[in-house]
Amino acid sequence: MSEYDLQKKLLQLSKIGIALTSSNDLNELLEQIVREARNFTSSDAGSLYIKSGKFLRFVVSQNDTLANNSKDNKEDNLFKSKVMPITEESLAGYIAATGQVLNIEDAYHIPSDKPFQFNRSFDQKTGYRTKSMLLVPMKDTEDNIIGVLQLINFMDEARNIVSFDDSDQEMIMSLASQAAVAIKNAMLTQQLKEAHYDTIFRLSVAAEYRDKDTARHIKRMSNYSAVIAQGIGLGKDAVELLLYSSPMHDVGKIGIPDAILLKPGRLTSQERGIMETHSEIGADILANSNSQVLQASEIIALSHHEKFDGTGYPNGLKGEEIPLYGRITALADVYDALASKRCYKDAMPMEKVLFIIKKDSGTHFDPDLVKVFFDNLEELQTIGEKYLEMPEPHQEPSSDTVIR
Repeated sequence: MSEYDLQKKLLQLSKIGIALTSSNDLNELLEQIVREARNFTSSDAGSLYIKSGKFLRFVVSQNDTLANNSKDNKEDNLFKSKVMPITEESLAGYIAATGQVLNIEDAYHIPSDKPFQFNRSFDQKTGYRTKSMLLVPMKDTEDNIIGVLQLINFMDEARNIVSFDDSDQEMIMSLASQAAVAIKNAMLTQQLKEAHYDTIFRLSVAAEYRDKDTARHIKRMSNYSAVIAQGIGLGKDAVELLLYSSPMHDVGKIGIPDAILLKPGRLTSQERGIMETHSEIGADILANSNSQVLQASEIIALSHHEKFDGTGYPNGLKGEEIPLYGRITALADVYDALASKRCYKDAMPMEKVLFIIKKDSGTHFDPDLVKVFFDNLEELQTIGEKYLEMPEPHQEPSSDTVIR
């Protein structure tokens, strides 16, 4: 490699390192690491394993040849999510166990005296021919192995498979070290997000602890909200913000007396007036926070009982005067309230639930959101089944008495 080419490669490596450290989404980062490493080495394929205790988890698989030849582009994902024990018998296991680098000229002709051998099952299933391979450990700043990066079939300019050279090996080891640090940072960010969501979820449950189905209700409606938000085209960050903030929608119920909150059957007009104050109580509890999640929660708490035709509470907002997050949460909340058994009512048959949602499009609910709701109904029902309660005989309730 000429000095010019070397300088060019080093500059490229530096840019890759900067790009990797700017990403905090773990799944996107893992895909990016393999993609950048493949581009850097002109590799046809690549994969990445993450170390988890005594196991390796296969998390990324990319293959240009199979992607170009496949109608559905699924072949390169055949072994995604596969978990295997760390032993020196497999190539990736050997790297994870020893921390060594393997630069293999032909995977089908590894000397028999080596402790590892290539598993041909992927090639046999797909018709692919794995030949040259470069496998490197991904080590953090404390020299701990957190994963294995595997590059397959180095292509020359004529698209012939050739061996990886020594300069590629050294630079990929440097890239792998940068990637390991980026992965640890992304994992930490993800853990913080999960801890934040878990804290909000537990506080939401605590605020409504008197209603025994609250935990399941919050899980369902927050995930329903995220599906609807994604369906209308909101970005990933906005969808995630709604997922984390919507659990606090009914936090104001902490200020509602048990005699009203847990009363079976219809509330009197006076009792309903007291119940309706929970939206303002919730907004007051959440007000004046610097947290983006709690700011969104405040808006949702205050607006999720507004109706599209202006007949809701507490402010009688109409149409798009109602904040988008409030409109989305309103639909998700009512859907779950109708479809689920609560302390004061039984679950409604799904046919009637869907009839009410459709009937109230344009009056209670934003009609654009209702369309997205029905477009994603299968996914919503899957979420409902995931947090399913024990079925009991139902007494069909009236739709005007079940939403609190």
